[in-house]
Amino acid sequence: MKKIYLICSLAVFLLITAGISFFLIRDASAKVPANITLMDQNGEPFNFGRDKKLKLVEFIYTNCPDICPTTTQKMVQLKSDLEKNNVFGNKVEFVTITIDPYRDTPEVLQKYMNAFGITNSDNWIFLTGDQENIKADQAKIREVAESLQFQYKDPGNGQFVHTSFTYLIDENNRYISKFPMGGDFDKQKVYEEIMDEIN
Repeated sequence: MKKIYLICSLAVFLLITAGISFFLIRDASAKVPANITLMDQNGEPFNFGRDKKLKLVEFIYTNCPDICPTTTQKMVQLKSDLEKNNVFGNKVEFVTITIDPYRDTPEVLQKYMNAFGITNSDNWIFLTGDQENIKADQAKIREVAESLQFQYKDPGNGQFVHTSFTYLIDENNRYISKFPMGGDFDKQKVYEEIMDEIN
């Protein structure tokens, strides 16, 4: 009987280890395709291969009632900390991508930015799709999201169900780390990770 328990325990342990290893390897090999171009808050094209900087990538939709605006507000505070060390814009930039490009036009994204006091600049880029090519651009947004294992779905009521992580990627768009969104977004931890990567 003890032998059966030992074998079962070992099998469970091996399965758990294999599962953890799978997710660690999957995340470590994640990379945003550099050839993807989307539209920014000013209606200008943004290509992921353009800027050779660290990027903190946030996925939102502007009608989100809780987790998205909470994360954005904490990123505003993080931005202030990074500016004090003269690294925001120079070494790292923020990229916020809407998962609802049909509703979140550049004008809507600018209103969202204004609500949080975010200055319109090249250092915090808000991305959506071109309304004239919205289906194709929606597919590009999903490709970026899935490259980082970010999942989302619109159940039909405009309130998206989505993964709750933000992502730090390197100058070559490779995954470095992920952080919880919303109330669990620890700006100090994110700040320290960014500074470690820069130094």
